[in-house]
Amino acid sequence: MTTLTSQESSSSSASPRSVGAVTAPARGRNDNEATTFKQKAMLDGPVLPTLLKLALPTVVVLVVQTLVGVAETYFVSFLGTEAIAGVSLVFPIFMLMQMMSNGGIGGGVASSIARAIGAGTVAEAEALALNALVLAVVFGVIFAGAEWLCGEAVYRLLGGRAGALGAALEYGHIVFLGAVFVWIVSLLAAALRGAGNMIAPAAVILLGVFVLLPLSPALIFGWGPFPKLGVAGAGVAVVVYYLVGAVVLISYLRSARASLRLPFDVRLITWRRLGDILRVGGLSAVGTIQSNLTVVLVTGAVGLFGTDAIAGYGIASRLDYIQIPILFALGSAALTMVGVNIGSGQIGRAERIAWVAAFFAAGVTELLGVVVTVFPHAWLTLFSTKPEVLAAGSIYFRTVAPFYGITGFGMLLYFAGQGAGRVVWPVLGGTVRLLVAAGIGWIVVVDLGGALRGLFIAVAAGSIVSSAIVAGALWLSGWGQPAGLPNSSGGK
Repeated sequence: MTTLTSQESSSSSASPRSVGAVTAPARGRNDNEATTFKQKAMLDGPVLPTLLKLALPTVVVLVVQTLVGVAETYFVSFLGTEAIAGVSLVFPIFMLMQMMSNGGIGGGVASSIARAIGAGTVAEAEALALNALVLAVVFGVIFAGAEWLCGEAVYRLLGGRAGALGAALEYGHIVFLGAVFVWIVSLLAAALRGAGNMIAPAAVILLGVFVLLPLSPALIFGWGPFPKLGVAGAGVAVVVYYLVGAVVLISYLRSARASLRLPFDVRLITWRRLGDILRVGGLSAVGTIQSNLTVVLVTGAVGLFGTDAIAGYGIASRLDYIQIPILFALGSAALTMVGVNIGSGQIGRAERIAWVAAFFAAGVTELLGVVVTVFPHAWLTLFSTKPEVLAAGSIYFRTVAPFYGITGFGMLLYFAGQGAGRVVWPVLGGTVRLLVAAGIGWIVVVDLGGALRGLFIAVAAGSIVSSAIVAGALWLSGWGQPAGLPNSSGGK
């Protein structure tokens, strides 16, 4: 991490706003005392209980967000097949943006702030929060512009035609008008998580749910005083949801109650701080793109076996996505704990946190994997009873699900690497996974005439090799003392 200059560092360490201080004249609130207690727990407390306490609020929020997404899809379904198809075309692009803002660039924000908090430089952490806000606006504008310029071509490439294409453009143009708000919510929430505050971003997002749930059907169907906007109404509701979230988060970070303040001082916006976020966040964003590209290419290979195979694979692999809220919550907690300990110079404890979090995640995900391996129809028959669909889904579960634990293990080490500012090996692991799962998978199917099981073996092998690379790098070399990071005594 790029740190303060020597003058800035000594000034920050003398400030009552350092990590060790419990109160400050204008900030001696319960929120600050609770945050200081959490920081002490992250530095000295038992690893697993602290990890679970930090992760719980994020788990709740992500589960609620998933349910809200299902509810919105349900509302749109009343508009007909073309409307639901149009929204479905926009969904993967919107999800890519969310994953980049939450786990990609957001990971860089949380990592930088956690390491600054651990080093006792709260003023630097707050300056990084302002730089995160700048990046949110920049990336939001880029995504909005890209969708407006290239959206039609992308939706056509994904199969959009006639009414479905029209619905995709109508919905997508509106949703991406709010891209800046999406990025602001994601990066400011990441900033708070990096400071160890999981409750505030969770509360803000839950507040937004109470806006979106009634507003979406009201604007779609024209309830009461609201105009009937159809599929565009669903897009407007999403924009309002993120607008409210952005306003509330900024207001909270500007208040005296906030444990991490958001200063509005243009002099704090520097290339050094922007670069510190992007050094981790940029590579993490590449990893996000790799992950999405792997899914797209594997789906394309499955499509060579026909519609029933796609349906079976889609139903089975949907269970993979259901694990993401739990892994993201555990990963965000591990990222913060690792970052704080790296910043404070406790490298050994940071590595121990990474291993404990990874093994716990492996246990949770492996348990699910064993269940669906033994009883694949317990999940598959919730969506289809067609024998051909059940056969394809069962092949996927019995080939890939036994290794869910290894996948969860690798993902948690990836988040921990973000906290340590070390993401080169995790991204390299993602590259190998892409080459094995998609590259070799396509060769097996197209050139060697392999069956569906051969493709899924390549998918499982990709996850195993990727996780092995990340774990091997940490086991063999550790994280050491990152360049430019203050050591435990406060020096360089």
